[in-house]
Amino acid sequence: SPFPLSVLLQVGFFPSECVELINDKVPQSVTNSVPKPVSKKHGKLITFLRTFMKSRPTKQKLKQRGILKERVFGCDLGEHLLNSGHDVPQVLKSCTEFIEKHGIVDGIYRLSGIASNIQKLRHEFDSEQIPDLTKDIYIQDIHCVGSLCKLYFRELPNPLLTYQLYEKFSDAVSAATDEERLVKIHDVIQQLPPPHYR
Repeated sequence: SPFPLSVLLQVGFFPSECVELINDKVPQSVTNSVPKPVSKKHGKLITFLRTFMKSRPTKQKLKQRGILKERVFGCDLGEHLLNSGHDVPQVLKSCTEFIEKHGIVDGIYRLSGIASNIQKLRHEFDSEQIPDLTKDIYIQDIHCVGSLCKLYFRELPNPLLTYQLYEKFSDAVSAATDEERLVKIHDVIQQLPPPHYR
């Protein structure tokens, strides 16, 4: 080869004819040898690590102490509901109740809110707080609450209608008549996992 071996290794290129199975080259004496006993120093280290791992506090204890906070955004829906003990995410409950009371305006879910207000709301929900949505800052920028709902759905690792049912939903909306479409969509919705269905 015109290139030195070090260059080939750096760029990750190594011709197949140069590769041999390592087992063919390892002497029999090495493969059959008994592992060396652990030294006193390493034995102490292993004991320490085992003790450390066993004494780690549980997730529940860390949450009670306020050390561990559960994520709201970007967290699997089923996992989030299991951890929070809710049927529906609190962020959606708070936002939709607020919108139904104050936000029946044109384009509530179409127009975007002010980015800094959306981020402020997101941070509060992620900090396990329920923000006061009736503050002037949110009443005057009602679209930031609608934008936060959209942001929550957009960041779900598995979408609300799930990757698993994507093809079925796609087929359902492609049905020939409105009546057939309605029946098919209803059928697929019934197949959603409970957290997504709720």
